[in-house]
Amino acid sequence: MINEIHNDANDRMNKTLASLEGDFSKIRAGRAHPSLLEQIHVEYYGTLVPISQVSNITTEDSRTLKVTPWEKDMVGPIEKAVMTSDLGLNPNSMGQVIRIPLPPLTEERRKELVRIVRDEAEHARVAVRNIRRDAISDYRELLKEKEISEDETHRAEENIQKITDQHIGLIDKSLSDKENSLLEI
Repeated sequence: MINEIHNDANDRMNKTLASLEGDFSKIRAGRAHPSLLEQIHVEYYGTLVPISQVSNITTEDSRTLKVTPWEKDMVGPIEKAVMTSDLGLNPNSMGQVIRIPLPPLTEERRKELVRIVRDEAEHARVAVRNIRRDAISDYRELLKEKEISEDETHRAEENIQKITDQHIGLIDKSLSDKENSLLEI
């Protein structure tokens, strides 16, 4: 019973960490990367689909993304979707190829991105702590129902704290790596 709670909490904390990494990957660090356009959706025959399902996205150089639609009719809708996204990008179409130059990050924008990254990391820390709280609550519920002893409860709480500390450390390391990449010119 304790192991099930322990494993569930560990899995949920790992998912929180993976989610944070996903959020960090969407915040650009001045380099072009196809994942930058992942959250953009394009209307395709009346349905909104991710841009990656209607085109091929590659990096042309460190500051330019190249989008090649699979159908030439999709050039306009893809351009419109990129322009209306909150990324602040201006695509240029040349025939069937769309090039998206990424403007260099200003010092002010870098600091704003660092603030956003820190906020995301804090949300992840809170999520991990909430998972710990839930696990401890489950342990105490088992103690109350006399399914486990006080010693087992105490050991389980110490173990869940160690796992929590480990995950918070991973979040802090990921945050520091992302901050360094954002502030690097």
